[in-house]
Amino acid sequence: MSRTWGGDGGGGSAAPTSGARPDEARRHNRAALLRRLHVDGPCTRATLATELGLNRSTIKSVVDGLAESGVVTEAVPAQRHGAGRPSLMVLPSPEAAVVLAVDVRVEQVAMSMVGIGGQVLGRHSWNLHSRTRTPGEVITHVAESAQLLSEELAVRAQGAGVSLPGVVRRDDGWVHEAPNLGWRDVALGTRLASVLKLPVQVANDAELGALAEHVRGVARDVTDLVYISADKGVGGGVISDGRPLRGTRGYVGEIGHLVVRPGGRPCYCGSRGCWETEVGEAAMCRALGLAEGTARGVLVAELRSLATAPLPGPLDEFAEWLVTGLVTVVNMMAPELVVLGDLFTALPPAVVGHVRQLVHERSLVSRAVGGTRIETSPLGRDAKLVGAAELAFEPVLGAV
Repeated sequence: MSRTWGGDGGGGSAAPTSGARPDEARRHNRAALLRRLHVDGPCTRATLATELGLNRSTIKSVVDGLAESGVVTEAVPAQRHGAGRPSLMVLPSPEAAVVLAVDVRVEQVAMSMVGIGGQVLGRHSWNLHSRTRTPGEVITHVAESAQLLSEELAVRAQGAGVSLPGVVRRDDGWVHEAPNLGWRDVALGTRLASVLKLPVQVANDAELGALAEHVRGVARDVTDLVYISADKGVGGGVISDGRPLRGTRGYVGEIGHLVVRPGGRPCYCGSRGCWETEVGEAAMCRALGLAEGTARGVLVAELRSLATAPLPGPLDEFAEWLVTGLVTVVNMMAPELVVLGDLFTALPPAVVGHVRQLVHERSLVSRAVGGTRIETSPLGRDAKLVGAAELAFEPVLGAV
């Protein structure tokens, strides 16, 4: 199943429409084939022909052209079945197209060079402090680290994708607000493109978490999903009918500001009782009797120490607020799957199971569809980095 992102938000592997110019058809077929290999991995020419709806001579022409350019190779499969000459496997060459992925978190920046097929060629990260969290400092450090990675790996990125915990305008990567970073009105996309000398795309971190799960995570075969992550705040990304839901100018994903507790704790957004005030990092600390601002490692260790603890437990009230928000999300979006990311992945299995059961019982939509699945992310802290790479690859694969 080929998954796409960006452009028109879908379609990527359909056959060209009738009347297309031959060179346009070749570019389309080349991009569709490379996208298939990038997302779903090596396969035979026969499989490519079947999945892409192209005849064998067209597949041969496209594969031969990509092989001549060094973008793919062909090899005998490691495991052979039956007698006769084995079908050769078509494999993408990771270093034939490389992108830079950057995940700007509240307390850390992570970045990686990623090749076709999602292969991580190299990575680097550093912690952020008050004096190094300014946009200028982050941009400078990203540029310097990208240069070092490029030299160390002897590769050059063809595009960059950036994940950021804030309200991001998808047109040009303008950061309207990233409260937990202290950023406001930052032309991040334009400024990074200028120093990196690369096309740069910037998106909200939860939106990219949804992309990552859809392409390489637990939601690979799901067309309707909601990704919800907990860090300092709570964010959400939505894929509906296989396409990202972005809203006006890309400003979507502030799901943490659903009001679940009227008159509750004040939120920086100006409201009270927002969902993230009840299930974000600070709320987890309070539930466990830890001081707000406790080191992330200590908090995660405490959560995991409860892995075999029976219910009810210290997270009982926390779970109730998580359920309250999830019921609203499920009733509004009717997803097949809800993926819990970041800090939510450290929740004890019993708590996640309890939340799953209550959402099913209290959500009309969940009951109607036979139970919305609720799973924790297998990608964990890397989800946004994976999503940033896939964001960057979308235009790159069409130009290889």
